[in-house]
Amino acid sequence: MTSVMYSIGHNLYTPADITTKVPDPTDRPYAAFLYGSMQLSTISGDHINNLELTAGIVGPSALGEPIQEEVHSLVDTRDPAGWDHQLKDEPALMLAYQRMWPEKYSLTVDGHHFRLTPNWGITLGNIYTYAALGTTFQFVPEKYKWQSTPLRVKPSIPGNGYFHIPENAFSWSLFGGFEGRAVARNIFLDGNSYQDSPSVQKKTFVSDANAGINFTFGRIQTSFTINWRSKEFDGGKTATFGALSLGYRL
Repeated sequence: MTSVMYSIGHNLYTPADITTKVPDPTDRPYAAFLYGSMQLSTISGDHINNLELTAGIVGPSALGEPIQEEVHSLVDTRDPAGWDHQLKDEPALMLAYQRMWPEKYSLTVDGHHFRLTPNWGITLGNIYTYAALGTTFQFVPEKYKWQSTPLRVKPSIPGNGYFHIPENAFSWSLFGGFEGRAVARNIFLDGNSYQDSPSVQKKTFVSDANAGINFTFGRIQTSFTINWRSKEFDGGKTATFGALSLGYRL
């Protein structure tokens, strides 16, 4: 069985101090990333193969500056002053492959299902190039156990966004995971591929941990995830951030 998932997203990256017109050269550069992704998930034997293609744009054309300025004006907070030093326009292209074993370790007790899912993957492209190894876990009602963790932009702990809940039925799942990566390229730290741009010295090995919850009603699913990430570059700090996603099953 093969499922197809589509997603769109808009990511902004800024240094810690956004009030100076000339950003700190030892902190991460300003950058915006506007993208769309298509993922194919195929069940084969005891594993799932995920193949994802992502295309988009990095740079001023991704509209990071006007969007952040508008949001900050609405909430009356600091005005970002350093967008003149953001990464330059560059087309974005990534191809990612992941293999997951969703029922490798599982247990059903009192109508609830727990699974531990080992995974590995590789991503190639001018935005990110890295190899990853990790595991995820889920706790779900047994009746509706086929729910995946949400689909998110790379790099992230795996999730293909799949869910199958009957019309007018409600379900939920708790999830989390751990992943380690060996990173060869990260445009948001290394800078543009073929133009001079700000950059910092990235860490080769990065790790993530996350935890979250899904709520699903029929064809609609909403998910909230808290993610912890180790230092990504020299002089950087560990990061904690949230992600809210909305899915619709056609």
